Amino acid sequence: MRTLLFSRGSLSVYLPSFLVATGEGAILPTLPVTATDLGAGIALAGLVTGLILIGEVIGDLPSGWVVSRLGENHSMITGAAVMLAGALLCLCANTLVLFSAGVFLMGLSTAVFALARHTLLTVTVPTDIRARALSLLGGTFRAGYFLGPFIAAAVIAVSGTQMVFLIPIVACATTVVVLLILPDPAVVGYAGATPVRVHPEPTGVRTSQSAPARRGLFRTIHEYWGTLARMGTGAVAIGLLRSSRQTILPLWAVHLNLDAAHTSLIMGVAGAVDFALFYTSGQIMDRFGRAWSAVPSLIGLGLLHIALPLSGDIVSFSAIAILMSVANGIGSGILMTLGADLAPRDDPAPFLGAWRFFGDSGNAAAPFIISGLTAVAGLALPAVAVGALGLGGAILMARFIPRFVPPSP
Repeated sequence: MRTLLFSRGSLSVYLPSFLVATGEGAILPTLPVTATDLGAGIALAGLVTGLILIGEVIGDLPSGWVVSRLGENHSMITGAAVMLAGALLCLCANTLVLFSAGVFLMGLSTAVFALARHTLLTVTVPTDIRARALSLLGGTFRAGYFLGPFIAAAVIAVSGTQMVFLIPIVACATTVVVLLILPDPAVVGYAGATPVRVHPEPTGVRTSQSAPARRGLFRTIHEYWGTLARMGTGAVAIGLLRSSRQTILPLWAVHLNLDAAHTSLIMGVAGAVDFALFYTSGQIMDRFGRAWSAVPSLIGLGLLHIALPLSGDIVSFSAIAILMSVANGIGSGILMTLGADLAPRDDPAPFLGAWRFFGDSGNAAAPFIISGLTAVAGLALPAVAVGALGLGGAILMARFIPRFVPPSP
């Protein structure tokens, strides 16, 4: 793992990803509080918080075209700069409308930045270490999200809630500097490998291919519909269960009348377990194949969602929360790895944009599904319903991964 993380070219992927994730992780817990301070009620504050996910899904629409045209490195710089602008707008906002616009803008920029780094690793990493490299990327993301709230707590204690947006501003500014200074893996290679780069742009813009026609999202979905309708549905299930886990566990803790301190402790331990397994997931995928990560992860998350209504005390709730983290951890990096496996070699960005649209749609839909079903029938129904969808996703992945994804070397 150390070789992958600190080798020439790879640091310029992982360090910016860690910085941006730290900035995002710092602000997410504070979004509802800031929205409330600006006059939003509880329901409206939840909607404002969800704008970052909605922005990311909408940002998936043009992101493939943007990355294909600008190139991976330039797109990461652009995404970080736009994210900085969104954070600055949130910092200076004195109305809920301006604050909401800043949150939405940060979501849009996240889509471009995330696709650019995904595409960069797709075109530079040798296939025999692809899963480990992408799982490591997922690990840097988890590390940033773990560290961000602690930095935010220190800033809030000193200067107030809204000043927490200084963290993504500094993180994004540092990211731009890092990307300008460190070598581009597309040029120098990743972990000592020969760069996988064909037909570079004569203008000097770094791209994965000088394609005469830039495909947009809907054209790409139409062109690869057979693959996306099958594998993409499984990606929706993975995104749905991952996001549902983050939403439904705190709600169930409230249902059990657990106080904030106990809930935070349980979620913190669960998060540490999840983080500890990110590289193991990559080793499993590279050694045994992608299905050995995707299918057990979906089965575990699905069954544990179904079992959640059976937990009636802190012990059983803690056990389910930690086991969910184990199931989620062994699937770390699976969506990025499958996307890289399925993407065309000549111009992967449009396909990866479409692929991420499926996964991000599931991710964004989970809170709305849970809140809607809870309003109708209580909290147990969405847990069971989402769990059943996860088991359906496991069946799809077990059937179609061997068909669409070549065996690992």
